Amino acid sequence: MIIDDGASLAAPVPWYRHLYVQVLAAIALGVALGIFAPATAEAMKPIGDAFIKLVKMIIAPVIFLTIVTGIAGMRDLGAVGRVAAKAFAYFLLMSTFALVLGLIVGNLVRPGVGLNIDPASLDAAKVADYATKAHASTVTGFVMEVIPDTFVSALTAGNILQTLLVAILFGVALALVGDRAAKVQSALEQISIVMFKLVAIIMKLAPLGAFGAMAFTIGKYGIATLANLALLVGTFYATSLLFVLVILGAVARLAGFSILRLISYLKAELLLVLGTSSSESALPSLIEKMERAGCPKTIVGLVVPTGYSFNLDGTNIYMTLAALFIAQALNVDLSVGQQLLLLGVAMLSSKGAAGVTGAGFITLAATLSIIPDLPVAGMALILGVDRFMSECRSLTNFIGNAVATVVVTRWEGRLDRTMFDAALGGTEPPVGDLPQGAVAN
Repeated sequence: MIIDDGASLAAPVPWYRHLYVQVLAAIALGVALGIFAPATAEAMKPIGDAFIKLVKMIIAPVIFLTIVTGIAGMRDLGAVGRVAAKAFAYFLLMSTFALVLGLIVGNLVRPGVGLNIDPASLDAAKVADYATKAHASTVTGFVMEVIPDTFVSALTAGNILQTLLVAILFGVALALVGDRAAKVQSALEQISIVMFKLVAIIMKLAPLGAFGAMAFTIGKYGIATLANLALLVGTFYATSLLFVLVILGAVARLAGFSILRLISYLKAELLLVLGTSSSESALPSLIEKMERAGCPKTIVGLVVPTGYSFNLDGTNIYMTLAALFIAQALNVDLSVGQQLLLLGVAMLSSKGAAGVTGAGFITLAATLSIIPDLPVAGMALILGVDRFMSECRSLTNFIGNAVATVVVTRWEGRLDRTMFDAALGGTEPPVGDLPQGAVAN
């Protein structure tokens, strides 16, 4: 719903009215303001924060409506379980690839070698809050956190996993009731149409949000901040690009589509994620665009929200690469066994902090705490550039979840190839021309 402004095929949308062009221009303006007027740029933070809050406001109802109407329409509850099992198998496989890639690149490039930092000189107070949150992220605590206090609180607390749980249970109950719940299902489908219209309205403000967030980042931290740790940041971006183009590209090719065409299809959302450093800012749009690309609502509703918590490819690359950087900077020689332990802990901790604000830094703290020779205070070394790396983490996570949705749909044999090819080829009809329910499959 956010590629165009709903113009007809007979009257193409002017280039300057495309959302991705507007977001790109807003990012450029934000960077320029941050460089030339940093104090003013830093004051733009509320604009970016306000937009992200607007998006987060609609995430829970969008997920709830998408999953409930999808499951209720499917009626085959066995298929729902099968989709979930395939999604988690895929998430586990890709997470492993991402973690291993981070380890391999970290050992080959060795970005931290030569810094020779004395552990005693580190300011542990800077990362104390992250370390505290990391220790609080136990498996039991995570499971209990998934269960909401009330049915309504799952839709108001902003916890994606709670919303997911309640939506699945409600959708299953609706499917079991059957025809007697037809009026409830119909009402939810009508509400869903209104909700996605609200998504379209909010997305009109995306350029403002991207401008405010980018201006604040550059104004507060400055591009010069990258100089001292340029090798780490550059290595992380290069590794993430390698993961997307080679690993996800190979997965996409095996599934019968081009990763570059998918990226082009999602360019407006990717620029929004880049500008706001938050993949959540584009979650409602990703759900809708995947449906428009021929993926059934049930699969999209399960894979995308779950992937936002469990399929964090960019975060996984970051954790192993950053951990090795800290070890190298502190002259801590990690054995193969310790690195494998690091990988295993990172696999678990990345799931345990799902839905937690600042999850990338928190999961890194949880991972480092397992290796006695590696002080958590070493995270202070990368605190200054973490904001710049968060953008790459978010972009990689976002692309990974888009690929996961298509792959699981293909595994289920339910991809509408005509809609998919039209979407990726840029020839799908504008939103207003789509028949009602066309994206639900």
